[in-house]
Amino acid sequence: MDPRRVLLLRDVVRAGSISAAARDLGWTQPAVSQHLARLERDVGAPLLVRGPGGVTPTQAGEVLVRRADVVAAELHAADEELAALTELRAGRVRLVAFPSAAATLVPVAVDALAAAYPAVEVGFDEGEPPEALAAVSAGDADLALVFGYDGPPEGVGSLVWRRLLVEPVHLVLPPGTRVAHLADLAEASWIGGCVRCRSHLVACCEAAGFTPQLRHVTDDYVVVQNLVARGLGVAVLPHSALLAHRHPEVEVVDLPSLEPGLGERHVGLVYRAGAEQVPATAALHATISAAARRWT
Repeated sequence: MDPRRVLLLRDVVRAGSISAAARDLGWTQPAVSQHLARLERDVGAPLLVRGPGGVTPTQAGEVLVRRADVVAAELHAADEELAALTELRAGRVRLVAFPSAAATLVPVAVDALAAAYPAVEVGFDEGEPPEALAAVSAGDADLALVFGYDGPPEGVGSLVWRRLLVEPVHLVLPPGTRVAHLADLAEASWIGGCVRCRSHLVACCEAAGFTPQLRHVTDDYVVVQNLVARGLGVAVLPHSALLAHRHPEVEVVDLPSLEPGLGERHVGLVYRAGAEQVPATAALHATISAAARRWT
């Protein structure tokens, strides 16, 4: 079985049709069809069901597509290891990070990497922890900056987790607002963030004896602070979000002064086992770790 044809099968399934995959790859449609037919002969079973709306994988096709992710990840690792022969005069590393880390840690780390190894290319994409973990598992990213409340994020599975820092979570209030306890905000309108942030907020408020009234929902920490500054609600934000942007009119309360508090966010890197030995990946890992140490 030719692994290149297995990767081609993955491309076709992702594109949704043979013609779309051929366009993406710059191939002719008959050439793609011929390679798929040869792969089906090698496997001894049909791999695709063709229909007017495109193609869908058979059970055998699904097995090969899952394995293709591993093949792609291993081939990328091989490319990076070969780049080590030229002492990082070449190479590419792919990073996914959640928004507030993308605005704080990532620019510092990528700039440091560029200064040390100008020829190493960093491909960056923004994503919340579930999407970032999926990208690393599928071999579409080498490193991911992710977070979890009071511990690692859910869904790490077989990936390696390396905690970089623990950041406090702050209460963000309209101008002039004063509170002594979290329960003082039981009647307030709340602004919730991502699914994980909202779940954590609700759990902490319930521990304080009330269920927060979620009036607005947004993942954008700039929008959150603009809403709070106009008295349209109260919110909680992690320290990194306030480092990335701080509205001059909001009140920020350190949660350790409130009982019960709102916990902490654990920020760290995840990657596939062995990826830390790939030179470009290891170099970016090092610059991100250094940036986190300076930040803390």
